[in-house]
Amino acid sequence: MISDKKKRVTIKDVAQAAGVSTQTVSRVMNKFSYVSEDTRKRVEEVVERLGYNPSALARSLIQRRSYTLGVVTSGLKHIGPSRTLNGVADKADELGYMLLMKELDNFDNSRVGEAIDSLLARQVDGIVWAAPEIGDNHSWLDERLDRIPVPVIFLSMRPRKGVFSVATDNYQGGAMAIRHLLGCGRKKIGHISGPLAWWEAVERKRAWRETLIEAGLDAREEHCAEGNWSAASGEQAFIRLLESYPDMDAVFVANDQMALSVLREAARRGVSVPSQLAVVGFDNIPESAYFHPSLTTVFQDLQLLGEQAAQIVVEMIQARQQEQPTFAQSKFIQPALIIRESSQ
Repeated sequence: MISDKKKRVTIKDVAQAAGVSTQTVSRVMNKFSYVSEDTRKRVEEVVERLGYNPSALARSLIQRRSYTLGVVTSGLKHIGPSRTLNGVADKADELGYMLLMKELDNFDNSRVGEAIDSLLARQVDGIVWAAPEIGDNHSWLDERLDRIPVPVIFLSMRPRKGVFSVATDNYQGGAMAIRHLLGCGRKKIGHISGPLAWWEAVERKRAWRETLIEAGLDAREEHCAEGNWSAASGEQAFIRLLESYPDMDAVFVANDQMALSVLREAARRGVSVPSQLAVVGFDNIPESAYFHPSLTTVFQDLQLLGEQAAQIVVEMIQARQQEQPTFAQSKFIQPALIIRESSQ
């Protein structure tokens, strides 16, 4: 009796037909960047022609990899961490990886060991540490990072020697905002910061202070008020700032949620934006274009931030699998200024 069952196409079949090694086919299938465009196209054409569909289980057994990334996150109630996680998930899926997530209940490092051990017990190939740097919650790196047997990349933390990390250039974003306001003729620029235990908030405030000083202008502590990223805290910070800096003609707000409440409170008090007070936020949340007036803001591409983190950690995994060296780097994603009505 003749069987009509079709023989399964293997990676060796694809490699032979394309005239490349099985490793090259694997690199193409995993969308690694270090494959020439001509080779990539040739392999992809063969894959489509032969109908190759790799078995995830077989791939894991052969390559001794789980094709799973561990993600440690916290603060998902905030817009930033949740948007970044979307980027990690999208890129991981594109590269053929599943995600296993551990959320820390708070921002300290009391459960770091538990989170790492849990992920390693489930055989993750690499870890994306997406919990932002707050206070000393990354102090464990010095004693534990070298003992983690899989690649780890960190998001939204200050650069450290020998550690892979990727972050928005918060300082550059803050400097962009202040230079824009200076270009608009504003000279008395206040700042509503995020919670100053957060490294990102510290960088944005540092940019405000240093850019004003470089311009020969005042940047006193009484010209700054601290919020906690929420709209409610932005309102209270703005009220305090009006009391301590009543003649300010502009304010740089460390995120759009707080900037929303600044616009609302300014309107309630009869302060005209932007003629009396120019306002610049940070994030470019979708709603920022629909504030009244629409909000000038610094766009940080958190989707790209997450995608870059996933891409880098997968390339680290691939390099380790092939016993190739890797060199730690701190990568910054450049922000962009979106000019709207609140500062014109």
